[in-house]
Amino acid sequence: MQVIGIDIGFGFTKATDGKRYRVFKSIYGEAVELQYQEALLGNNEGVEHLQIDIDGAGYFVGDLAERQSSSRQFTLEQNQFVASSSKVLALAAMSCFLQERQQGVHLVVGLPIGHYRQYKAELAGLLRATHDIVVTNAMGERKEIRVAVSDVRVIPQPIGSVMDRLLDNNGRPAEQRFALEKIGVIDVGFRTTDYTISDKTRYSERGSMTTQNGIAKAFSTIAAKLKENCGINIELYRLFEAVETGNIKIRGKGYDLKKITQHAFQQLAQNIAADANRIWTDDWDIDSIMITGGGGAVLATHLQPLLEGVIVPMEQDLDYRLHNVRGYYKFGNHAWPIARTPNQAVAGAAVVQK
Repeated sequence: MQVIGIDIGFGFTKATDGKRYRVFKSIYGEAVELQYQEALLGNNEGVEHLQIDIDGAGYFVGDLAERQSSSRQFTLEQNQFVASSSKVLALAAMSCFLQERQQGVHLVVGLPIGHYRQYKAELAGLLRATHDIVVTNAMGERKEIRVAVSDVRVIPQPIGSVMDRLLDNNGRPAEQRFALEKIGVIDVGFRTTDYTISDKTRYSERGSMTTQNGIAKAFSTIAAKLKENCGINIELYRLFEAVETGNIKIRGKGYDLKKITQHAFQQLAQNIAADANRIWTDDWDIDSIMITGGGGAVLATHLQPLLEGVIVPMEQDLDYRLHNVRGYYKFGNHAWPIARTPNQAVAGAAVVQK
């Protein structure tokens, strides 16, 4: 039975089977027949082709949908995201790790703190089933796969980063510090920022909250400024590369985004830090604070001087976006100790889920 962790974010979907990682934009659209697929110059090496058929409907996912689909699905609404997007994105992510035509899977996924109670049963119900899918590669070769998702654990998203630091790849406690201390976690995502506390591995309801202060807020500021200058509405998901490089071309004219991006990120960091300091007013005994998530990577230098507490540096061995999902995978190995002896399973019992 294979354990897979999937972090279905509004900006990017991240997944791992413990050996490999896959990251793609959380966009999908209808699959169309491509009359010509060769690169005009060079080759297609490194170009993502993620195409999947689910329940008889064909989808392009991620960059492929952005490039080729006329109608694309991208939403920042949580109810629409769970109901219409989560199944397609999760199965597309799983398909990257399925080797056999018939395979069993245990799955760990996350939800923002503020949406956890409302949507955890719905999300688990959508994914816990036997799914017949067809995966098509860049050469047009189709492979039918039956994936049986026998169990799904849904956990609050930022807990993944705590599990990543606490557990080893086999799901056993590796760094006791994080099992014994009170840790505050700030998980900056695309649409939301989650705040939570792991108090000796126990989830704290009082110290946990979701706000709408995700990176999308800064992107909206940048998009609004661009519209003022050129009159074009730029979809937020098309700003990732532009913000990273600091410039964008619109109808052949270049625009420098560095100054507006710096200002938008600084303002967002101030809002996030103010929320954290307010939410954790009564939790003055927090030992340390983790900043995680893809948004955490770009905001960390802005956030750290504004937070009241000691900051735990995130390990630099991994993309910031992947700490939660690696933690999901490790938690899955803890939850389903398939290859472990009874004594090892008992030794791992210090990890407490919500």
